[in-house]
Amino acid sequence: MGTYAVTGAASGMGAASAAALTEAGHTVIGVDLRDAEIIADLGTQEGRAGAAEGILQASDGSLDGVAAVAGVGPDMKDPAAVMSIDYFGPVALLEGLRPALARSEAGRAVVIGSNSATTVPFIDQTLVDLALAGEEEAARGHAVRTQEDVPDKVRAFAPSISAYATSKFALARWVRRTAVTPRWGREGVLLNAIAPGAVLTPLMIGSTGTAPDPDSFNTPMPLGEFGRPEEVAFWVHQFLRPEARFTTGSVLYVDGGTDAAIRPEDFPTAMTL
Repeated sequence: MGTYAVTGAASGMGAASAAALTEAGHTVIGVDLRDAEIIADLGTQEGRAGAAEGILQASDGSLDGVAAVAGVGPDMKDPAAVMSIDYFGPVALLEGLRPALARSEAGRAVVIGSNSATTVPFIDQTLVDLALAGEEEAARGHAVRTQEDVPDKVRAFAPSISAYATSKFALARWVRRTAVTPRWGREGVLLNAIAPGAVLTPLMIGSTGTAPDPDSFNTPMPLGEFGRPEEVAFWVHQFLRPEARFTTGSVLYVDGGTDAAIRPEDFPTAMTL
């Protein structure tokens, strides 16, 4: 059995992922703001460093997998905090834990993105570039300014929608770029992302105020129902299994078909010269 770290382990998809790994007989090191083995705020550099140190101590410096699930939603009123938590948090933590994953010789890492990265029309490319360049303070400031360009009627219910969607877009791009570099791929550390859609978690309910009607939701729900945390946790577990040895750099949509319904012709897209 292996040793795995799960961020956001106190609730929602993080709790479901930790439960799935525990039920499979693994040791799980939970990280969250509360009710976890390691209490840390991944929105700060100090919190990330403390979380990494705690995980390394608890695992004796060798990890079989990390599920970076912790995150906040577009209902958060501070776009700067959204960028720090949803992008810089998982990136910094995984970079810090990469050597421990390499030591296991079958290290696996998965991050939770969002289908908002491809279904929300408020992606800011400058913000993406700042995130990928590691410019956290500049990204935080730009995120606040970018949100002011979002229509008032959207900001009324999603005050950080641009920062949220952009952070998830940048995270998916980081996964794609990073997974194929020698220091990850050639050292046997696999890195993938899951892009959930509308899943009934405390984060989603916080955005909507209540569990809405799937047929009147603001994005298509082809299955006529919302996802559940354990349905995302299933795929987290699959990506972290030792047998998942030939999958890296992938972004898996677990969104009930929403992305496909909105953009049916956008993928696959043929390569052009």
